[in-house]
Amino acid sequence: MFSSQGPSVRELAVQALSSVEQGYDLLAPTFDHTPFRTPDRLLDATAAALRPYGPFRTGLDVCCGTGAGVRVLAGLCPNGVTGTDLSAGMLDRARAAHPEHGWVRADARALPFDTEFDLAVSFGAFGHFLPAERPALFAGVHRALRPGALFAFPIAAPPPVGSPGYWALTGFDTAMRVRNAVWRPSFVMYYRTFPLEPVRADLTAAGFTVSTLALEEYGRRADGSPRCRLVVAHKPG
Repeated sequence: MFSSQGPSVRELAVQALSSVEQGYDLLAPTFDHTPFRTPDRLLDATAAALRPYGPFRTGLDVCCGTGAGVRVLAGLCPNGVTGTDLSAGMLDRARAAHPEHGWVRADARALPFDTEFDLAVSFGAFGHFLPAERPALFAGVHRALRPGALFAFPIAAPPPVGSPGYWALTGFDTAMRVRNAVWRPSFVMYYRTFPLEPVRADLTAAGFTVSTLALEEYGRRADGSPRCRLVVAHKPG
């Protein structure tokens, strides 16, 4: 699951007992060698799906981590790309790898931007936000975008009830809830708290018009539904 350059079991245990911010500061040096880094396949599929919506000028990667998402934005936003994250350690890695872009440390629930971007994206970070925090998150992204701009992110279909994937995610979320009930600081990371329809409702309440695209590179389930969709939230203007 992890390469020889990835974190040790001890390092992962220390991270799991830390806060989200401190945990990612600790994980930052080896993060790109873990399965948690967004795969290039997903980044490239997202970029291809967004290209017809352009042209864009400036782009924002929300919860950018070590900067993998700039693979999408750099090819779509010629006038500049900015990444923002709460973890200073992750931003240091992003800045070192991509010094040509801008990097801003900020809490995604209180983004410090106002009508500055034509496209915002985010990858693999929404498990760090409880459902009650989504309105502030989406309102901040809405405020950061210019009228007519887009906020886009991939969302995977949930595994079928009773499948190995279903029990794996359920077991992980249950373990995290127990951990957070008995240990401080809390580490918010859940896999089953970001379902499509409630997310769509929260985006709409924040002022977006929401549509979805099937990322056909990931195929379809037995019932014909996409295994992975790209959510495209449009700020009217």
